[in-house]
Amino acid sequence: MTNIVGPRAVFGVIVPSTNTVVEHDYWGARVPGVAYRAGSMYIPDPVMNDDAGFEALLGQIRASIDTAVRDALTAEPDRLVMGMSAETFWGGVEGNAAFERRLRERTGLPVTTGAGSCRAALTELGCRRIAVFSPYQPIADREVGRYFTEAGFEVTAITGLRCPTAMDIARVPPSRLVDLVASLDGPEVDAIVQVGTNLSFVGLADRLERDLGKPVIAINAATLWHALRSHGLSDQVSGAGTLLREH
Repeated sequence: MTNIVGPRAVFGVIVPSTNTVVEHDYWGARVPGVAYRAGSMYIPDPVMNDDAGFEALLGQIRASIDTAVRDALTAEPDRLVMGMSAETFWGGVEGNAAFERRLRERTGLPVTTGAGSCRAALTELGCRRIAVFSPYQPIADREVGRYFTEAGFEVTAITGLRCPTAMDIARVPPSRLVDLVASLDGPEVDAIVQVGTNLSFVGLADRLERDLGKPVIAINAATLWHALRSHGLSDQVSGAGTLLREH
């Protein structure tokens, strides 16, 4: 339900308690009349330094997501936006569909997820061959690759930064991301896709798009774009990539 600070829309944004980037990116887009209310998933043990650790982190997300959604709903939002991405890729296309369905049934609200937003963005941009990177461990990268493959995209490469904790995702320096994108790019790649919502990449992706001459999709830009466009809001945002600026 709209209010004074969000007369056009209020989005409930579900984030891990370790995440400092999603809300920063959304508010930084300065979309007039749109407000955000975060629901926080409690992460008491943020270690994710191997596959087992990453699965344990997902277990904490699954255990706390209902509480985070409950809290966000008290602001009476118009839409739920998932400010966490790994879980939305899990189980491939059907896993994402089931995840979105559960949240819609639980809340009665439309839902934006990272996986669904990236799929919609790539379709909008006409990209088929993609290279993907994440802050994840191999177990999660396999699920991300599975989702995109099942969705009809050709994944030319996928790699994770193997961040040791959830907080370390937000500490990755831009120079490392520039080098990683350069290693993934090639003439056969239509677009670079970044997943992992606590990775600060929106502004850098905008710059790299201009350097590479092709779409570079930051997941926080994709989810915001999907939420806005699905809500009938066509505002163009500068500094956050082609998707929000031109589509």
